[in-house]
Amino acid sequence: MKRRPLIQTAAAIALACTFGLAQAQVTPIKFQLDWRFEGPAALFLTPAAKGYFKDAKLDVTVDAGNGSGGAVTRVASGTYDIGFADLAALMEFHANNPDAPNKPVAIMMVYNNTPASVMALKKSGIRKPSDLNGKKLGAPVFDAGRRAFPIFQKANGISSVTWTAMDPPLRETMLARGDVDAITGFTFTSLLNLEARGVKAEDVVVIPYADNGVKLYGNVIIATPKIIKENPAAVRAFLSAFTRGVKEVIAKPEAAIEDVKARDGIINSALETRRLKLAIDTVINSPDARAEGFGQINPGRLSLMASQVSDAFNTKTRVNADAVWNGSFLPSKAELNAVLPKK
Repeated sequence: MKRRPLIQTAAAIALACTFGLAQAQVTPIKFQLDWRFEGPAALFLTPAAKGYFKDAKLDVTVDAGNGSGGAVTRVASGTYDIGFADLAALMEFHANNPDAPNKPVAIMMVYNNTPASVMALKKSGIRKPSDLNGKKLGAPVFDAGRRAFPIFQKANGISSVTWTAMDPPLRETMLARGDVDAITGFTFTSLLNLEARGVKAEDVVVIPYADNGVKLYGNVIIATPKIIKENPAAVRAFLSAFTRGVKEVIAKPEAAIEDVKARDGIINSALETRRLKLAIDTVINSPDARAEGFGQINPGRLSLMASQVSDAFNTKTRVNADAVWNGSFLPSKAELNAVLPKK
């Protein structure tokens, strides 16, 4: 008569053990964004909000950032497992820290083209790269466009410019009031920031690097060698869940912004929807991205960028393209090629 309670107890213990094992198999991942919770952050916040990371047995914490350089160093320090950063910043870290024990590597391409551009007001008379000769440009010293300007300068035969440094919040203000002739910055950041300062979009000249001889890659997902070595399955699961989420973000950007607003309630949803759409159109679903495939790279183009960054950033050692990229964790090409809508 006592067998049934014993069997029930044993079954309960077995179930509890199984549940505990399942819980133990959930991998915590700390993720570092490159910037604040703005429109493009939806690429990561939407798969988190929709439970796609959770479905992949991952407990992902997404934190805002303050620049690609910071994202790279925080992943390198081991504070974060995975991050989002400009590929040029990652290359610079590798070349300037050849003996660093924990150099992050890029594991997925997201911004197939650099979002960097030169922006000026039409009343300045600047219309094309050559018009920048002798002009005063402004940008924070760590701005990706400013750091890569020597590549843009060489590609377009610009003789000389002078630079004014400022904190990021002052960049667009200084252009609007005429303190500088032009600025460098990410198009989807600075153009909308100028509008917020009362400058009409039709009064701004945008000269994208990608359209003017500079085929640099932009932001990539980076990972610490520790997680790659110790838990490659988690890395694959992260990229698979991200791919699932980014496809939804591209298809429904307005809905995705709600996931950003859930993290930062003071954002302007309409403005951030425009920012996200601009990022999608210019650097995610670009002609180069469709040609190479979402998430993927062209080895020749990567090697050229490594050489250009070595020269422009005057790094201690030359950038080794093979050391900064590891595409072995990417989802299948069929999954990746389904992300971008056909044109």
